[in-house]
Order: sequence, then C-alpha cells, then structure tokens
Amino acid sequence: MSTTYVGVLELAAGAVLLSAVMTLWRRSVRAIVSMLRLQGVALSVVAVDLALHEHEHALLATGALVLVVKGVAIPALLRRIAQRDPRSRESRPLVNVPASLVFAAALIVLSYVVGTRITALAPSVVTNLAPLGLATVLVGYFMLVTRRHAVSKIVGLILVDNGIALMTFLLTSGVPLIVELGASLDVLLVVVVLQFLMVSMRHHSATDRLTEMKALHD
Repeated sequence: MSTTYVGVLELAAGAVLLSAVMTLWRRSVRAIVSMLRLQGVALSVVAVDLALHEHEHALLATGALVLVVKGVAIPALLRRIAQRDPRSRESRPLVNVPASLVFAAALIVLSYVVGTRITALAPSVVTNLAPLGLATVLVGYFMLVTRRHAVSKIVGLILVDNGIALMTFLLTSGVPLIVELGASLDVLLVVVVLQFLMVSMRHHSATDRLTEMKALHD
C-alpha cells in the first residue's frame, strides 16, 4: 500500500474532524462557513484519494460532486446569507467556547472508544480512520443543539451529513453516486429555503418598522 495514499487519506480525514472542531471555536458566522468550505474540500480529497487507489470511476465522480456541492455551492450560499445579516455572529451560544471545546474532546474520545470496537471487525489502515467520521457526526449534533444562529445550526446539520459521508467512504470505499447526489441536494435545498426565509423575514421586519415610523409621525 502506497505511503502517499495513506498519508493523504489520514491528512484529509483529520482535516474533516479538525474543521468541525474549529466551527465550535469560531464565533463569526463567516469564519464558521470558511471552516465548512475547508471540510467539504477535505471530504472530496478523501473520496478522490480512495477512487484513484481503487480505480473506481463512480467514486471519483462522487468526489467531484462533493467538491462542487459541499466545497463550493453550499458555503457560497451560506456566506451570502451571513453577509446580508448584520448580526452574523454567534454571540450567545448555549454552551460557551471553552466548554464547547472540552465537550468536543470528550466526544472524540467517546468516538474512538466506540469506533475501535467496530473497526476491529475488519481492521485496516482505512477503516481505522472511521472514528474520525463518528466524531464529526457527534460534534455536528453538538453544534446543532448548542448554537442559536440559524446559519450555525445549518452548519451543524451539514457537519453531521459530512461525518456520515466520511464514515461511509472509509468503511465501504464510497457510496453510490445517486445516493450522494440525493443527500447533497437535500442539504442544498435546506440552505436555499433558509436563504428565502431570512430574506422574507428581513423584508417583513423593514415593513413593520416603516409602518411604526408612519404611525409615530401621524
């Protein structure tokens, strides 16, 4: 087995988890979206690295899809939402940043305790990295529960989806292209609906303020 293949796989899988933990550390929504973009790129590298090693054309196409949707399209939409929101900062999370990082460390340890028992059934260099995906899923759920900003919650949902994809890539050497396409489009739809709702809420808020000002003037 090529050391370059293993090294790239370990680096990319580690970057997926690291970017998830970094979303808990950053308060700026734009910075959180940047971490999500990094994670999407790292996840696509995992898929492409596996595809090149195993000569799987379908997995290579899946990696390209992941790069386009999760590394480019979804982060771009979320960044547009954050730029239009003057309060694009996670100012009051339910759990503060230091405590969140401690919880993340505990979740990573738990993932390795549980994950190593699963990977022991078919141990290999690739499957031994699967606990990184499980840890990403748990960190995503934690972010989904403890963050108040709508974009942060969407990012938490995408972290969960990316963690599941990472585990699937590592344990089964990829997912069918149609499955990944369906999951990516579902997440993309959620982001588009969120953007529509935020624009609508902003429009109604501006209309209400204008009505109040007219009433005060009268």
